[in-house]
Amino acid sequence: MEPVVVGRDSFQVEPFSVRLGSSGLESGDEKTPGSAASSASSAPPPPKTRHGVKFWGIIAALCLLSFISALDVAIITTALPTITSQIGGETQYVWIANSFVLASSVLQPLFGQLADIVGRRIPLIVSTVLFAVGSGIAGGATNVGMLIAGRTIQGVGAGGLYVLLDIICCDLVPLRERGKYLGIMFSWAGLAAAIGPALGGALAEKDWRWIFYLNIPICGVALGTILVFMQVKSGMRGSYKWRQLDYLGNLIFIPSITSLLFGLFMGGVTHPWASWRIVVPIVLGVVGWAAFHVQQHLAAHPSVPSRLFANRTSAAAYFLTFLSSATVQMVGYFMPIYFQAVQATSVLDSGTYYLPFAVGTLAFAVVSGVLLSQTGAYRPLHAAAFALAAVGFGLFTLLTDRSPKVVWAWSELIASMGAGAILSVLLPAIMAALPESDVAAASAAYCFVRTFGYIWGVTIASMVFNDQVNRRLGTVSDAALREVLRDGGAYAFASQAHVIKGRLLEESPRLWEEIVAMYTASLHTIWWVGLGISILGFFCVGLERGLDLRKELDTDYGMEEPKA
Repeated sequence: MEPVVVGRDSFQVEPFSVRLGSSGLESGDEKTPGSAASSASSAPPPPKTRHGVKFWGIIAALCLLSFISALDVAIITTALPTITSQIGGETQYVWIANSFVLASSVLQPLFGQLADIVGRRIPLIVSTVLFAVGSGIAGGATNVGMLIAGRTIQGVGAGGLYVLLDIICCDLVPLRERGKYLGIMFSWAGLAAAIGPALGGALAEKDWRWIFYLNIPICGVALGTILVFMQVKSGMRGSYKWRQLDYLGNLIFIPSITSLLFGLFMGGVTHPWASWRIVVPIVLGVVGWAAFHVQQHLAAHPSVPSRLFANRTSAAAYFLTFLSSATVQMVGYFMPIYFQAVQATSVLDSGTYYLPFAVGTLAFAVVSGVLLSQTGAYRPLHAAAFALAAVGFGLFTLLTDRSPKVVWAWSELIASMGAGAILSVLLPAIMAALPESDVAAASAAYCFVRTFGYIWGVTIASMVFNDQVNRRLGTVSDAALREVLRDGGAYAFASQAHVIKGRLLEESPRLWEEIVAMYTASLHTIWWVGLGISILGFFCVGLERGLDLRKELDTDYGMEEPKA
């Protein structure tokens, strides 16, 4: 689970994916050998397999790593003001948070290729060590530069973990069973996302350095488990394997995405969106990204092969990944704003009130993964998820400051059904139309698309929110307060609304009502955007074909068999 941070605040995310399979390529609308598009839902469930101690040891390590990588993003959200006040860097707070996101995003395709070249074990160990080392540097930081450096190293490690968790899960179980184990890992990441803000606030009050130091012993346990239990095949052999690395592609991709994300992170925060300092990096990033895809089409060993998007099922599933990630982040970022500004709760209480969505998401991720393993039908699950998400966003548009707990809690729970049900069943759909050899590349692309969806979900919603607030400032009668709320100031004000409410109700009750009305209307616009995206996703499910999910595991990177 990856949390992402854009603009003035931070928000949470998740990391997993899986894929694997044996046969059944799809091209356009044509049926192909081994991939019947007819009766995925009527196929009998796969035979139950007994897994040994080594298997469960690896799964335990993956769950620990998914927990800690998700916790690190979620835990800093409430602690960032305390950290910057003690170590300095109030003007660099954007990069304290976003250096992690940037570093974890741009290297994901590279990690996918390295997993094929040197096997899964070594990159996983290196990623875990980098994450622990970065945590130590951040925890021991004496200045903001050292803190950002530590967060960047953490991000590199986390980027590798996000990709490798999915790939290794693919190597352990057949495609038909993958959703079930993805759901298990998602539940650990979801738990981290749920407890992260409250834990971060509590640790910040005692000693913020333990927000980072906490990662080190957990990484140590996971690393020890990997060394003991993860005995897997390494795939290709020989020195020639390094010729398979897409050197040129990575040289184009990494700076292009860095430039694009730089513009997205800084736009509307340090410079207006129309500033050349924002427009130029975004344009350069988009042009570079387009050049990367042209190069991938011509490269002998591309890191993101064009064939991943050459069939309608995989292409549609990648698009659904982007849409679902964007909507999850809209809720994760702006539902706490609703609680803080409209319901006038504290930051910590808003985290508690957010639990129905966070816990519901992880629970329904497990449920949908089990259903996929039993039925083999991913299209109905995709359609149901986006339909439930649309209902959830529709209910959000009805929320006001007078909405009782039971109303907003059930609204969150219904929205979480849609958000959770889609998590563990997208990558299996992507892999249903692709061959076994594309496990690493498809998983890395899936991770990047998911992360990019998180970033755009917050970016788009933030732009909408800021625009709506600026448009409605005329309804606020106090001129000084209008300036405080203008151009993104509404975020910081929301965290203090519970303190300001009491004073305003005594001095000017009408002014408080004006503020609440402005926030409510601005948030409603975001919920309508989320509703539209969910409806779009629902209809895009129709582009997928119902392919059989393979029940056999055929991989060059699976667990080593005991020698006779």
